[in-house]
Amino acid sequence: MAKKKGDRVQVILECTEHKTSGMPGTSRYVTTKNRKVTTGRMELKKYNPILRKHTVHKEIK
Repeated sequence: MAKKKGDRVQVILECTEHKTSGMPGTSRYVTTKNRKVTTGRMELKKYNPILRKHTVHKEIK
């Protein structure tokens, strides 16, 4: 059975704590999500190498 195109989309996750810290640079991750299941914006805890801890990353765009 052929798979339907367009169910999964690529999204960018950006650190929320890094913006407020004032340090240069950004922490971003690229991942995919199922558009039908996750209709809202994604929010995951990911590692921020600049701050050296796990922080909340939210979907941008």
